[in-house]
Amino acid sequence: MSLINSILLQADTTIVAEKISVLSLATKGGWVMIVLVCLLVLAIYISIERLLALNHALKDDSTNFMNNIRQYVHKGDIDGAKTLAKSTDTSIGRMVAKGLSRLGRPLSDIQTAVENEGKLEVAKLEKRVSLVATVASLGPMLGFLGTVTGMVKAFQDMAHAGNNIDIQLLSTGIYEAMVTTIAGLIVGIVAYFLYNILVNNINKVVMLLEVRSMEFMDLLHEPA
Repeated sequence: MSLINSILLQADTTIVAEKISVLSLATKGGWVMIVLVCLLVLAIYISIERLLALNHALKDDSTNFMNNIRQYVHKGDIDGAKTLAKSTDTSIGRMVAKGLSRLGRPLSDIQTAVENEGKLEVAKLEKRVSLVATVASLGPMLGFLGTVTGMVKAFQDMAHAGNNIDIQLLSTGIYEAMVTTIAGLIVGIVAYFLYNILVNNINKVVMLLEVRSMEFMDLLHEPA
């Protein structure tokens, strides 16, 4: 009979353990968990918004665009080339439009204008990306802060309990403290992963802009 009771007790314990959900864990860490959730939402929102902008910049339809610009320039239709560049809502289009607006000046001035415009476009694409890196660094530190404050609270409860200290009181306090560590690591890992994806796409855009800027400058050196 005692064996049956032991089995039933173990089964009940397993059921209780299986009922632990993400929501129940989120309610255990106090204010630190609220901050961590807000940081995670912020990192995901910025990452999605920036990825959409980067994907738009990486839509390399620029081969046809540059061919059309070349045709206009060779025909001497600079106004047509300017109109096409201004109507192309991409980083490459704006960069070429800046170069075309400087025609008639020394090639070194045109190249400087194109490079500066390219840097401005990259700066626009990098907007708020540093916040994702900040979340990646801040998440684990906040999780550790929650663990320390949770442990302080656990020892405080033990001190108030006096001689009535039991294992349940100690384990509950430690459990609540460790939840914030897990949450902080999750936030840091997710944000770090998203940040690296953003940086990788930004590097692709930078490379693409450099290629197109060199192609544009070569175009200006070509005979009419």
